[in-house]
Amino acid sequence: MLWATAGVAALGFLVALELSARHYGLPGPITNQAREVIFAPHSGPLLYAGLALTMVVLTWRQRLIAAGAAIGIDVLFWLVRWAVDAEMNFGNGALWVVLGCAVIAVTRRTGRERALLLKGVGLGLLLVAGHKTGDTWLLITSKTRPAVLDQYVAAADHALGDPSWLVGRIVNATEPISGHVLGLIYGQLPLAAALVGLYQLRHVAVERRFPGHHLVRTFLAIGLLGPAIYMIFPVVGPVYAYGADGGPWAAANLWPDTLPPINTPHPMPFDEITPRNCMPSLHTAWAVTLFIHSRKGSRTMRYAGTFWLVGTLGATLGFGYHYGVDLVAGVVFALTIEAAMRSLARGWDRPGIQLVAYGTTVFTVLLVSYRYLPREMAAHPWVFGLLLILAMTSVVHGYVRTTRLWDAKATPARQPEPHPAGPQPELV
Repeated sequence: MLWATAGVAALGFLVALELSARHYGLPGPITNQAREVIFAPHSGPLLYAGLALTMVVLTWRQRLIAAGAAIGIDVLFWLVRWAVDAEMNFGNGALWVVLGCAVIAVTRRTGRERALLLKGVGLGLLLVAGHKTGDTWLLITSKTRPAVLDQYVAAADHALGDPSWLVGRIVNATEPISGHVLGLIYGQLPLAAALVGLYQLRHVAVERRFPGHHLVRTFLAIGLLGPAIYMIFPVVGPVYAYGADGGPWAAANLWPDTLPPINTPHPMPFDEITPRNCMPSLHTAWAVTLFIHSRKGSRTMRYAGTFWLVGTLGATLGFGYHYGVDLVAGVVFALTIEAAMRSLARGWDRPGIQLVAYGTTVFTVLLVSYRYLPREMAAHPWVFGLLLILAMTSVVHGYVRTTRLWDAKATPARQPEPHPAGPQPELV
């Protein structure tokens, strides 16, 4: 019933986004997903990551058949496109196999086996649909929010010492190596999340059930809820608002060499193309959840999770995509969503409710402060900068303390070892 309800809600949300995009003359997530059945996909690795998530419910023999079928279909599509000189890309085969698994589940499976296979298909399609949904959200923000609040955020960012300007200069000084490495980390974050998700779901085929909580659930929840904040707090980022990429719409061409002046901030008009996708930093939120879920993996996975978190933070700042205060809000947002998803899986209790309520309150206070106290924050950086770090740290501490409490309750007490059989020696 829970999976059916979630499926209906997700479908309704996708239909609503499709209609909204159509209102602005743009294709929505359903249209973009449907066209990739035949036409060249935009993201082949993402489609294969979705197929990999679907295959967690299959046996090894079935996985080999599914992977071989996907590659074979892609080769066929590649040859046809090469023959007609069409756009070249891969990934159609992965989507065809996922859809084929859905057909097999409905027509050839029954009971728990049908439900398990449909869950696997739903998980793979949700990963891809979440990416498409995010793209549509970004288009809608650029069409519906003609003015952006970058001047407010830039002023508030003075409290943290304008980290985007500092990291941007470091990246420029270490090009092209830094740009290539950080670009790869930033662009392949969904693929990294899929790999961690696969590690967490590696026993599904044997146990014939999904774990109560895993990374993909939080990843999708962040992608679903985060863009709604963009509609409330539209920000384009320093490389656009204060850099050459903003063109004639930029307030000035300052990033990353010259710090922006502290003036009275006001909403500034911007083009109808650039997404308003800065507040909060969802790449930071996703990297934080990736780091959290990699903690219980192997040593290699723990190192990879740390590497991806540090690299993502460096890329978001160094490429001028985000301000420092965006990252602070992203950390709080991620931990709040992760706590809520864990509470949904294990059952709500007092510590879970308190943590989610506290994280929501801190996140709201951060946004209100950025909007209505930016000049005060810029004028007293030592006070407000410390307060920002303390607010974020308090949520981190609350999350660590609460999850340790949950883990302690979930670990069964060690039972005393039974005495060996036979007569026991008497104590003298």
